Amino acid sequence: MPQDLIIKTEKLCRDFGRQRALRDLEMTVERGEIFGVVGPDGAGKTTAIRILAGILAPSSGNAWVDGISVVDDPERIKERIAYMPQRFGLYEDLSVIENLLFYADLFQVPGRLRPERIERLFAFSRLGPFKDRLAGALSGGMKQKLGLACALIHSPRLLLLDEPTNGVDPVSRRDFWKILYDLLREGITILVSTAYLDEADRTHRVGLMHNGALIHCDEPHLIRALVKGLFYELVTEDLPKTKELIADMPGILDLNLFGEGLHVRVSNEREIAAARLRLEEKGMAVYSLRRITPAMEDAFLSIMQSHESGPDRQRV
Repeated sequence: MPQDLIIKTEKLCRDFGRQRALRDLEMTVERGEIFGVVGPDGAGKTTAIRILAGILAPSSGNAWVDGISVVDDPERIKERIAYMPQRFGLYEDLSVIENLLFYADLFQVPGRLRPERIERLFAFSRLGPFKDRLAGALSGGMKQKLGLACALIHSPRLLLLDEPTNGVDPVSRRDFWKILYDLLREGITILVSTAYLDEADRTHRVGLMHNGALIHCDEPHLIRALVKGLFYELVTEDLPKTKELIADMPGILDLNLFGEGLHVRVSNEREIAAARLRLEEKGMAVYSLRRITPAMEDAFLSIMQSHESGPDRQRV
């Protein structure tokens, strides 16, 4: 395994009965990067992370974390990583500092190292003023920060995060990502799965997962650049009816609902003009029509649709 890699998987598969959760997953993560994994529910993100954390055995294939095989020596992996699952095991009847000390005991952190580490964790999480507050009395964002601090108490080389900002308010999501960049500057490599495709733009590289397979991996701006055509945001009085009226028109390449509008991908300006004309002829009020830059979600949907048409999965 090359020294510049901290994660490498090779034909990694995992079955749950007759259900195949991972399909020949091949993925690499470089030291010193934030690597994002995005995909819909059931794509295999959590299964992959649990295997990399050494807590779930693969059905076939192999993976190496910091040079250690998940098949041959999964227990040794655990001292090199921090793993934060979707539901981190905070003890709500313990205070913030008591949770940190509990995890320091679990990870067998020497007593002489604990004061400095706890102070450093308080500094980046800004939980110091709340050290005596019960974990159960913290906000959702603060609980996530405490969970991250507990996971980092033993100074790992790799941080595995499974949808850490799911259900957290936008301000707390922003603060959480600031913390991740601080950790990156300290030399910790981060693999993070997320349900928020806008967060993929915050990573160095992102892997798109679908049906247990990695269907594409690259830098976020290069993934967005893969999508050909022109993108428009269309806002009308009735979005479902609008979609029905123009979906079958020549030149409409993609048509997806985003927030209060539709994202429409066309080959050229004439086609979007023709779509607007049809809507107006049918009496549909068009409130807004503007050219936009494709978002990561646009790119992901386009790549996923192309993949389902039969292209080969990409090795990275």
